[in-house]
Amino acid sequence: MQNHYRLFSLVAACFVIVLSLGEAHAEVRIKDIATFEGVRENHLIGYGLVVGLSGTGDKLTASPFTRESIEGMLERLGVANLDGTVIKTKNTAAVMVTAKLPPFARRGSDIDVTVSSLGDAKSLRGGTLLVTPLSGADGEVYAVAQGAIVTSGFLAEGNASSVQEGVPTIARIENGAIVEREIDFQLDQLDSLRIALRSPDFTTAARVKDAVGTVLGPGAVRVLDPGTIEVRFSGKGPVPEMVAELENLTVLPDNVARVVVDEKTGTIVMGANVRIGQVAISQGGLTVRVNENYRVSQPGPSSIGGSTVVVPLEPVTIGGTTVVVPETEIDIDESERRFTILQGDVSLQELVDGLNAIGVGARQTISILQAIKAVGALHADLEII
Repeated sequence: MQNHYRLFSLVAACFVIVLSLGEAHAEVRIKDIATFEGVRENHLIGYGLVVGLSGTGDKLTASPFTRESIEGMLERLGVANLDGTVIKTKNTAAVMVTAKLPPFARRGSDIDVTVSSLGDAKSLRGGTLLVTPLSGADGEVYAVAQGAIVTSGFLAEGNASSVQEGVPTIARIENGAIVEREIDFQLDQLDSLRIALRSPDFTTAARVKDAVGTVLGPGAVRVLDPGTIEVRFSGKGPVPEMVAELENLTVLPDNVARVVVDEKTGTIVMGANVRIGQVAISQGGLTVRVNENYRVSQPGPSSIGGSTVVVPLEPVTIGGTTVVVPETEIDIDESERRFTILQGDVSLQELVDGLNAIGVGARQTISILQAIKAVGALHADLEII
């Protein structure tokens, strides 16, 4: 617990320093907090076969779709009148292939793909993906993938044990797909463009509007909602050049006060805008120690046929056996701790100092923050993940 306390104090102190230094120089580029509508990636998906596996592919009895895919592929390649029941291969696996089509991707450019096993294959290591069309949400084929796959994990097994590192049923192919269809989007033909904030906020949107207005004029930009700012380019020049200029403008984003708690790891992250109303805190301590000691009770020597008997320290039956006698010691220590009073509207630094003053660690701090939120003194969103 002492180690947790020291670690929390160190992390909290470092976090406060970062925030105190960053508040005065926290301006960021618009491109880092927002996206331009229409300039985005598109998801692609396809179904294919990976061949060349060393006996680690799908079991055709458990994955009938793999057998049917093999039959269909061979028929298209000229192998006719094939009885699927005689196919016993273990070197093929059915996979799902996914990719992201970058914005403004042109026909013939390469993109990366991810290959994931669909059946019960044990490993895709050493396999080759056959030609796989990749479709978008509209059902149209936008790219075609094929090539040797690379896995980051491996699986080695024997009759009695096995060793697995990573996930050998997921692989990637760098530049494994070729774009065959372009998305029709003419940026230079637009009269207006919308800026979408990644974290919608009225204050941030107003600041983005003011920053853009200094370049294009106040009448060329307006705020539609907390996450959208519309910019009109009529007569302002080529759109790509104007976007390049706007995305590098700097603004000071605003954030909602939030405390994020990860109960699994005991991690606590508090924003700079977190405020605490006046509240008194006391963290009681009750420590119970249980010590288990074991003492051996062993019979002493005795004379069975004579009259002399040596009496052992512990009473035992002559000819008895050695007995292990447990001894339990219970010690209860109840320490009293004084209240720590946090004055109204305290800052993050004062909050951390107050919690450290009563000597609590990360786990106890989580309970304290929940209690402060319950009484209405925590003026921030408490998010537990």
